Amino acid sequence: MQRLFYALILTILLSLPGVSTGQQSESILLPEHRAELIRDVSEVLTEVYVFPDVAEEMVKLINRNSDSGKYDQFATVAEFAAQLTEDLQSISHDLHLHVGASKAPPRNDTGEQLSEEQMAARRLARAKAGNFGFKRLELLPGNIGYIDLREFISAEIGGPTAVAAMNFLANSSAVIFDLRRNGGGDPSMIQLISSYLFKEPEHLNSFYVRRSDSIEQYWTQASVQGPKMVDTPVYILTSPNTFSAAEEFTYNLKNMERATVVGETTGGGAHPVDFVSSDLGGGHYARISIPFGRAINPITGTNWEGTGVTPHIETPADQALEVAQLDILKKLWESSGNENQKFEIEWAMDELEFNLNGHEAQITGAAFYTGTYGPRKISLEGGKLYYQRGKGQRLELRPMKTADRFHVGDLDFFRIQFVRDDSGKVVELTGLYNSGRVDGNRRSEG
Repeated sequence: MQRLFYALILTILLSLPGVSTGQQSESILLPEHRAELIRDVSEVLTEVYVFPDVAEEMVKLINRNSDSGKYDQFATVAEFAAQLTEDLQSISHDLHLHVGASKAPPRNDTGEQLSEEQMAARRLARAKAGNFGFKRLELLPGNIGYIDLREFISAEIGGPTAVAAMNFLANSSAVIFDLRRNGGGDPSMIQLISSYLFKEPEHLNSFYVRRSDSIEQYWTQASVQGPKMVDTPVYILTSPNTFSAAEEFTYNLKNMERATVVGETTGGGAHPVDFVSSDLGGGHYARISIPFGRAINPITGTNWEGTGVTPHIETPADQALEVAQLDILKKLWESSGNENQKFEIEWAMDELEFNLNGHEAQITGAAFYTGTYGPRKISLEGGKLYYQRGKGQRLELRPMKTADRFHVGDLDFFRIQFVRDDSGKVVELTGLYNSGRVDGNRRSEG
């Protein structure tokens, strides 16, 4: 085990032709096949699993279950492997520890087993098809950089894409890393991306490897391709599906006080894993995901195993992006001395507030708004307000957070603001545009 791999690599392997978690053979799983898998799992636990005492307890359990006949009912590798996984995790509570069914080792057109080089080529093709984990990259309102990162692919093959992404966002006022759907990957990519966020080399994380009784450290790089973003605010979005390497990235930056975490507590898997294939005979194959080490954070001296990483700002994962943007925009507004920039920030904040809360807002006193305002008409139908200019399309009005301000249909560049006199009567309708332009009409009736 010369490199440290996270659980996502299992997903990569299972997505390749020739590897699956489903039933792979119509032949019945015989007692000798089950016994072979018990032996293989027991052996790899005893030799490799990160905690020897826990490994011993797990080996005792599955052998005891085997002797009692608990596993005799399972006729497929998939069913048997699922039960083994459940039993092993009942003691270890280690979500990286997993047993799954697999197909026979993949072969080429001539029937020969694929070489390591051929397997590597397949993994590279898959990584390319997923753009090395970089799903979405853009600038959000307020010059906020956004990366939707689904995997931490090895920097050896994903490095150029990561460099391009970080350089694209180099001039952002803040950067959001969206890891809500990121199941893990390789720590070398964590090392590369993190290197853009620190001026000097910083110790990110260490891994203790049981078999060699050694510790491997990961530090940021002193130099990167392109400018660093050492003063740029960093936000990380999380969910319960944020796992393994994605958790390490989050845990590292949170404890280094380099990022604000927004969302929900992460999955809680901190152990690097290796994979062992098991030929059970009779055309049956299994694959064992075995945690061989543990993370040691240089600041906390521990890791996130079993607990996950808790966010600074707790909010439902599906609202985390809007909540993070709002927090960033409020801080940008407070620090800005440019009125045009403040207007743009306020516009973006209003839109985000509407997206978060607008669907829940109720219109109070809707009838007080109805009437004609120059070429504009406000009508009430079925408890809903509608806006129409001349013979144009009639659009529904939905209240925003600011009093008497409304979102117009699905238009993102235009809103309306009603103006009241000293007695509280609505007397004017003002049109607000994202360019800063304002126009208005006095109320003539209604």
